[in-house]
Amino acid sequence: VFTALLAFRTINGLILKTFFQPDEFFQSLEPAWHWTFGSMSGAWITWEWKESLRASMHPLLFSAAYKAADLLCGMLNLGARARGDVLVATPRLLQAIFAAAMDLFTWRLAGKVYGRQQSKSAWAALILSVVSPWQWFCSVRSFSNSAEATLTVVALDLFPWTWFLDSSPSASESKVDSTTFYSQLQLALVAAATACILRPTNVVIWAAISACLVLRRGTFDKIVTLLECTVVCGGAVLAISAGMDKMFYADWTFPALRFLYFNVVQSLAVFYGRNRWDYYLTEGLPLLLTTALPFGILALWQSIRGGLLTEVSSTPAATTTSSGSREIRFIFSSAIIASILSLTLVAHKEVRFIYPLLPILHVLAAGPIKTFFDTSPFAAQRRKMPALGSPARLTILTILLVLNILIAGYVSQYHQRGVMDVVHYLRDRQTTRLELTAKYNITLPSTSSTSTAPTSDLTVAFLMPCHSTPWRSHLVHPSIDAWALTCEPPLDLKPSQRATYLDEADQFYADPSAWMAAHMRSLHTIAAKPAKDIEWEQLGGRKLRKWPMYVVFFEQLEPTMQTVLEGSMYEECRRFWNSHWHDDGRRKGDVVVYCLKTVDETSQR
Repeated sequence: VFTALLAFRTINGLILKTFFQPDEFFQSLEPAWHWTFGSMSGAWITWEWKESLRASMHPLLFSAAYKAADLLCGMLNLGARARGDVLVATPRLLQAIFAAAMDLFTWRLAGKVYGRQQSKSAWAALILSVVSPWQWFCSVRSFSNSAEATLTVVALDLFPWTWFLDSSPSASESKVDSTTFYSQLQLALVAAATACILRPTNVVIWAAISACLVLRRGTFDKIVTLLECTVVCGGAVLAISAGMDKMFYADWTFPALRFLYFNVVQSLAVFYGRNRWDYYLTEGLPLLLTTALPFGILALWQSIRGGLLTEVSSTPAATTTSSGSREIRFIFSSAIIASILSLTLVAHKEVRFIYPLLPILHVLAAGPIKTFFDTSPFAAQRRKMPALGSPARLTILTILLVLNILIAGYVSQYHQRGVMDVVHYLRDRQTTRLELTAKYNITLPSTSSTSTAPTSDLTVAFLMPCHSTPWRSHLVHPSIDAWALTCEPPLDLKPSQRATYLDEADQFYADPSAWMAAHMRSLHTIAAKPAKDIEWEQLGGRKLRKWPMYVVFFEQLEPTMQTVLEGSMYEECRRFWNSHWHDDGRRKGDVVVYCLKTVDETSQR
């Protein structure tokens, strides 16, 4: 099963063509690229890494993958073009392993929850995971949330539910083999602790689960055993993480505490957006579950109601009984509710923050889905739903599957595709320049500074909202001299002063023409002496950026750019379709590329 799932997710990762959120690149791949290829590689290190807010474990994993891929390219003597393609694909191939594991352990966990007699529910959970538009769209992306979701469901599957729900007062008296129990518990806690290192908010899930177990099933011996293993396993993971952070940051630091301090105590997360209190209910859960939402809501209601109204079973090995199944589902539902309520208290909300709940929701929703679509005579007799014939249920199932496929296809192939295509285009242009330089021993023209030294470097400016495109993980070549508008938060300002703070991107969009007049050199300097670009030039006490070979912006800005660049050496050289709609008005329309008129004559536009 895992082999098939891995093949499926590998294809998923390789054909995913769209952009979702900047953290996919700037909170994992950029620091990984910097660690692998050095400070001169051109990686963009954001303020979070400079302030030691992030655990290094996640990017170091991708760094190891980059190193292995680069060594393989060297062994195979691959050229610059093939090497670039391999390095771009590497994170998705690694993440496909995590995504396939998430599918597999969702299936396994459902089998434990519903038991062998309810194996159809386990298969329903697997199908839910495989056909989920959110999973197709997000599971193979290099978010820490994706790895967190995988580790969470792995921990839940490995956790010795049978032992904890056993009525025996201690492990020694339980019918569960003690060696198996301890190994399962330790592995589960290691996975859970690692998830908490990646995303500190994951601790809410485990706090809720622990509270339910202690209050509803806890005996003194079992509580002590759980605490001992938690301290040992959590301490071991924390020590390993601290060592990795020391190596990464060259200093002792505790990113989890700094993360909570900056984002919760100082409320800097609000700088990136404030959401309604009901965001997770009205947007988060619908986006996660899509067509499975009705079944997920029904499952949550049934699980909470069943757990509150049913007495806790005293039967040993209760997980093999319906009572044990109800108990686990109640615990899962409690963890979901506790997590959503806790995250609701934070002003800045994103759907991926509740991503670790999705495998649990799939397990819970599998029961109602199996009951609704099971057409066997026995299931029809005990089903407490409106009478629908098999053809009607088959029609509903077909509609839901088609909707899932359409949603997954649109968001993975079309919505926000242009911002990905443009960096592939720029990498291809630079690769072509390097190949021509090497093959014919020629030097292609560069840009517009006053230096006279020729170069094969490509220069580009992204006049877009910050982090609108991937960076060095997709540009690859360090010889691409690129810059973009920034959006650093006001770390040194008092809370009362933050309301009026404008980052560089905000200043630009407040008046693009005025910003370019104040921060860019005169367009008349472009034709003077085409040569290597330097990012800044000191002129009259001001730092002015020099105009590059390529200027990239969204179609929304095109009227302004046409006015500013009228009569200059720039012309439109490429346009990439990006989206039909966007919630950020600055990002509406195509991605437009203007370039110097002589730039691509040799390198084949």
